[in-house]
Amino acid sequence: MDSGEGPRTVKGFLSEIKDSSGLMVDLAYASIFFSDADLAKEVRRLEDRMFDHLHGLRRLAILAARSPEDAEHMAHVLEIAGAVEKIADAAEDIAHVVASGWGIIEDLRKDLRHADEFVSRAKVREGAPAVGQSLRDLALPVEMGIWVIAARRGGAWNLDPGSDYVVAVNDVLLLQGHEDGIALARELLGAPALQAPPDPSEIVLSDLDRAVDLLVEMKNSAEVAVGLAYSALLFNDQALAAEVGNLEARSDDIHDELESWVLRSAQEARNPDDLRGLIRLAHASEAIFDSAREMTRLVEKGEELHPVIAAALVESDEVGHETVIAAGSAAEGKSIKELAVETETGMFVLAVQRGRRWTYRPKPRFVFEANDRIIAIGPPEGGEELDHLVGMVRELADV
Repeated sequence: MDSGEGPRTVKGFLSEIKDSSGLMVDLAYASIFFSDADLAKEVRRLEDRMFDHLHGLRRLAILAARSPEDAEHMAHVLEIAGAVEKIADAAEDIAHVVASGWGIIEDLRKDLRHADEFVSRAKVREGAPAVGQSLRDLALPVEMGIWVIAARRGGAWNLDPGSDYVVAVNDVLLLQGHEDGIALARELLGAPALQAPPDPSEIVLSDLDRAVDLLVEMKNSAEVAVGLAYSALLFNDQALAAEVGNLEARSDDIHDELESWVLRSAQEARNPDDLRGLIRLAHASEAIFDSAREMTRLVEKGEELHPVIAAALVESDEVGHETVIAAGSAAEGKSIKELAVETETGMFVLAVQRGRRWTYRPKPRFVFEANDRIIAIGPPEGGEELDHLVGMVRELADV
């Protein structure tokens, strides 16, 4: 089996499939947030590219299977690719809500603004510090925990611009990440600051409000499930795979509760299509959970995974990283907010294991203790930064 460098390898195709599916989800939610039909169309274009990658992967997998053992390994690769394809299908379903012209509840847009990670659109102003610099020079993923998922110059979108892309005046960039990092990146681009969130309302939540809140909760949890699934594959870790299963099982309950609130809110909805859109988005989020669960079944069974799977994940734009809080380190007794983990390292903490207990999507106020095990995701360079932050010293064989 060819697992070398380049796009025409099993490793290359699998890495491209993973990155493309993640980009599709980000753009699909951006199309919802901005009610942008053009972005929704770009998701469909990416789906066509995804099909080409899948076709290439399947062709190479067939050619690589020269023995029963090779066939078994290739079957594992194709199972994982099939699960990732379903994430891409879910992204297309999300974008379809915009492309179809269904109404989008304004409260949903407001809530997406305060999701764990959201997309911000920023226009580059004349005199901005970023003008004339390449994305490689700006190093936004590591410096701020921010990804430029698309750029528009003139009337054309450049999806997933490369590190050589040079920022110019009047470029419109789609930034994806956490609120603190988004604020820093917008300042760098000369864009106005984000509006401050409104003061918490004393008004009792309506049925529709509850449905929207649950949908955003599903979105956040689905992203964590996918990140943990990739980490389970990367580290071949059965404990992580089991946690993905727990998240997927919990998502079923959230989905049922969400549908119940949607049905109760029928009388307050101005447009029945708004409710249709909510249900469609909930089904798409559930499909992402199911895909994450499907990816981890091989790990749960204790199957031997071919090294090309881990190699493909390492080659991706975002990689999983595992580290431990060292006793006596500067991170011990400090919160995620105090350490500014996302903006200092570019890494997003998916989960923390303390003893046998897991905490998913730990809040900024979460305080680390010695020997906490951290599962994070971010740019390849961010793992080393995170190790340094938490005092993790690795042997040469582990680097």
